[in-house]
Amino acid sequence: MFVAIPPRSRHQTSWVTPLLVMLMCGSFVWSQSLSTQAQQNWLLDWGTVGIPLDPAMGLPPWQHWLKLFTALFLHSDWAHLTGNLVFLMIFGPPAERMMGSWRFLALFLLGGATANLAAGISLVHGNVLIGASGAVSATLGAWLTLFPRARLGVVVPLGLFLEFIRAPATVLIGLWLLLQAIFAYIGPSYGQVAWVAHLAGFAFGALYALLSRNAIAERMRKKAGY
Repeated sequence: MFVAIPPRSRHQTSWVTPLLVMLMCGSFVWSQSLSTQAQQNWLLDWGTVGIPLDPAMGLPPWQHWLKLFTALFLHSDWAHLTGNLVFLMIFGPPAERMMGSWRFLALFLLGGATANLAAGISLVHGNVLIGASGAVSATLGAWLTLFPRARLGVVVPLGLFLEFIRAPATVLIGLWLLLQAIFAYIGPSYGQVAWVAHLAGFAFGALYALLSRNAIAERMRKKAGY
């Protein structure tokens, strides 16, 4: 379990991460107020279904593409939502402060859509893909690229006791990536976890941060007054 990140500056405000959290929570609470049938129809209409650009589904092209983004804000239950929110609130603010809010928003949306597209292609036709895990994985990939020497706090169970240790983020996230790759082919899916979305999102986020590093460096120089 990840429980700590590098210290953050108090002089920079992050507004995208709180906005995304509110949108996801608001969407979930609203969907829970619907009847079971209405909720299912809502998820089918705006979640990524099977191959997301399949013309056989009879949807207009704009809705095919839009569903790659709207699916990010739909969640099946509280556990699904909470898991994504925890990782977003841990890794989102430092990435946003480093990248800038608008660039971070683009990372979340484009990374999530790319992850949904990759997972949608790999899904059995008719399955519905929802949730922000692809976008959160993109955030994680960008965060690790921006802070490669960071260390994460981890709670490790040792018999009857819990031990808190700090370990290199590259090691912990590397193990996480390995598990995603294994689960994508031979691991437990339970019919609900799109492991491919995690891998595609992480790869997008890392590449996005690498391609943006000059712009980010220039932004940081301007903020420092150089």
